[in-house]
Amino acid sequence: PALPHFSDFTEMMRALGYPRLISMENFHTPNFMLVSEVLLWLVKRYEPQSDIPGDVETEQDRVFFIKAVAQFMATKAHIKLNTKKLYQADGHAVKELLKVTSVLYGAMNTQGGERAHLPEEDSTKFKFDLGSKIADLKAARQLASEITSKGAVLYDLLGKEVELREARTESLGRPLEINEAEKVMKIAINSILEEVQKTKDMLNNVALDEANLEAKIEKRKLELERSQKRLQTLQSVRPAFMDEYEKIEEQLQRQYSTYLEKFRNLTYMEQLLDDHRRTEQEMFE
Repeated sequence: PALPHFSDFTEMMRALGYPRLISMENFHTPNFMLVSEVLLWLVKRYEPQSDIPGDVETEQDRVFFIKAVAQFMATKAHIKLNTKKLYQADGHAVKELLKVTSVLYGAMNTQGGERAHLPEEDSTKFKFDLGSKIADLKAARQLASEITSKGAVLYDLLGKEVELREARTESLGRPLEINEAEKVMKIAINSILEEVQKTKDMLNNVALDEANLEAKIEKRKLELERSQKRLQTLQSVRPAFMDEYEKIEEQLQRQYSTYLEKFRNLTYMEQLLDDHRRTEQEMFE
């Protein structure tokens, strides 16, 4: 099928810094690997810290990947993507990809409005990273708040320095009293002895807890051995309904293949119908 606005899509991807060249030939037939690669690259460009898995080897992985990307774009960028068209991975997917690239491209132009007069070879080197910019902005605001609060505290402390200097000088000039120093040392020694006794009590409790834990570990080991034996017994018994299940699964695979074929044919016929109607409308106009 024809690719509407394909030149806009390739131009935006080139401006955003996509490392590969994309041509119309890539989308003449379904190319899910390319679509998934572009989607993952756009998601990383929007938010580098995103954790969307890029595994698309099986059908389930592909469905999960498309759903994850659509949910991410809906929640983070308020962009509604058609998962059905993305899964087709042909010309219809370009329309959905264009939604994301248009937002990133517009944000890039807004972010770098002054680069309109730059040479084209310099503009292609521009890298737009919205997620990192937002993180830097939050960090800058937090640092500014901390600097202001710490500056206020420092100002208050410096205001008290005159009084504190006098008190410090008076304390240093006062003669040392032996009786007072001895009293303070006795209090400190008694405090340390109490801490030592507490530490000894804790060590005794640790030994008791260790014995209890060893008994619990031994009990858990016995339970684990019994569970493993029971598991081996269950694994060796084949369920009565397993044969029927395997037959139904084979039928399901055949039905799914038939469904895919009919779905592709239906999509192709819908495209032909749209082209026919468009041609009739053009002839009528």
